[in-house]
Amino acid sequence: MTIAVGEFKSKCLKIMEEVQTTRSPVTITKRGKPVAVLTPYPEETPVPLFGRMKGRVRMADDLISPSGLTWEAEE
Repeated sequence: MTIAVGEFKSKCLKIMEEVQTTRSPVTITKRGKPVAVLTPYPEETPVPLFGRMKGRVRMADDLISPSGLTWEAEE
């Protein structure tokens, strides 16, 4: 959709609501040349709890193999 700047000024709120509901951008022109594009704000999708830290945690050592250290409880 393309609209002249004068018409956009007079119908600004209505056009903004339309962009929000239809999710399609509007090009605003001045004397026939595009000067701005009104686009819908991206919808935020909730981040799932499971897998949120995937790729952010590194394991430096092998946690399963014995370390070779003797604990006080074992003496």
